[in-house]
Amino acid sequence: MKNRPNFLFFITDQQRADWLGCYGHPVVRTPNIDRISENGTRFERFYTASPVCMPNRASLMTGRYPSLHGLRYNGCVLPQTANTFINILAEDGYDTAAIGKSHLQPFSAKAPMGKSIESVKNTKEAWNDIERVKNYLEEPYFYKSDDKFEIQVPYYGFKHVDMVTSHGDRCGGHYNQWFRQMAPNWEALHNPQNQLAHNFTCPQAYRTPIPEELYPTAYIRDRTIDYIKGRGEKDSPFFAFVSFPDPHHPFNPPGKYWHMYDPDAFGIPLPYDVHKNPTPPMKWLHKNWKSDGSGQSTPQTAVMLDDHHIREAMALTAGMISFIDDAIGTIIDALNETGNAQNTVVCFNSDHGDYLGDFNMILKGVPQFKSITRVPFIWFDPQMRTQEKTSALCSTVDIASSILERAGSKTFNGNQGKSFLPVLRGETPLRDEALIEYNDSGCRLGFPEPARVRSVITRDWRYTVYKDCDWGELYNLKSDPDETENLWDSSAFSSTKSYFSERLNHHLIAQMDESPLSDRLA
Repeated sequence: MKNRPNFLFFITDQQRADWLGCYGHPVVRTPNIDRISENGTRFERFYTASPVCMPNRASLMTGRYPSLHGLRYNGCVLPQTANTFINILAEDGYDTAAIGKSHLQPFSAKAPMGKSIESVKNTKEAWNDIERVKNYLEEPYFYKSDDKFEIQVPYYGFKHVDMVTSHGDRCGGHYNQWFRQMAPNWEALHNPQNQLAHNFTCPQAYRTPIPEELYPTAYIRDRTIDYIKGRGEKDSPFFAFVSFPDPHHPFNPPGKYWHMYDPDAFGIPLPYDVHKNPTPPMKWLHKNWKSDGSGQSTPQTAVMLDDHHIREAMALTAGMISFIDDAIGTIIDALNETGNAQNTVVCFNSDHGDYLGDFNMILKGVPQFKSITRVPFIWFDPQMRTQEKTSALCSTVDIASSILERAGSKTFNGNQGKSFLPVLRGETPLRDEALIEYNDSGCRLGFPEPARVRSVITRDWRYTVYKDCDWGELYNLKSDPDETENLWDSSAFSSTKSYFSERLNHHLIAQMDESPLSDRLA
């Protein structure tokens, strides 16, 4: 067991790929993440399986697309019976820990959009054991007492869990229990009327009175250090999944991070007018923005803002990212102190991106631009010689296979990913195409039904189909990398559309569950 590597897997929430120094951002300072990149491999074309928190996190854990693993959109539950690569590592002798945001289950007790709790409960389902799936809930409700809530482990394979739910400065889970103990005035710190004075006016800008050392990012940092140092002289390797809820909105970096960046330092390289033929949901957003701005159905729904408000959101997002970067630096220092750094693979990833100004949009939603589908992925392995960066096409579903191969473990039947370890060594590309699924949980942005969207990404193209719509998207990423001209209706590219229509059909055919294996001829 001593020769098997440890894994320290950092993941952020709603951070687009180009918002790191090592990915070329001109303003945001991320020296510690950049250092991981300098010593490892930076993936330039790494895509989500789905550009939404819960389904993509489940794809990371299972190596399967949402259509198969069952967590199809936010609000679903990853079934207890789902196998994860964490399960396999644990069975093979790894100590496994989840510290921070899991979000494999809803962390809210609210009813789905447009429905009531009772209507959901009274609906018959196609599967007889669905109640067992719905009742497997460890994240949303059970942290109200002063005693630390004991999650049933293994939790999707994790033997150690420090749970943080929700976003912003008022997160739940184990963090909330700890916060109440550490801050006798916690109710005052959670009272919105006590936010600190500021002059930001963008939506969801909130200057929290919670000090840096009591903010969720600090909690996750400190619990990770406790875990790493607390292992002592254990011979067993570890896998630590360290998940920060930031820089997801609301925009509320604490302390010095609030004013670390000047909004005027940020540009708006892709205003709405740059897009030559906006799609219907973009037009819907634009019309709503130019009218009374009342169309945002939930705080998580995409909106369009003016340039000033976008720059403010950018500055506050950058502050949250810098706090995470500082936390990662402190964790890496602790890893070095334990003497484990030379046998620890360090990864950095995000679950999806944020429009963050592209075409004057912020947050995430139905339009499948690269700002939400392309995410950072960095792999540093002190025991492997790897290339500095790669433009190979990779997907979230590939993470499970890659980690299992590096750990010397076999993957399970039904895993849809491919190991990218050969890519790290500069060998043949992993895949020619990436599939992206998007399923909305409610009706938004003018869609009469919850949107169902599928995209195929190649080196040179993005092809996107919207269920039951007479329009779609086709972008030439070689000549138009910013996706500013939709070629869907151009007769000059009808053959290209036909080609990708067939390719998408093949991807959809492949979404058949190969598990379980049959053990008889017929």
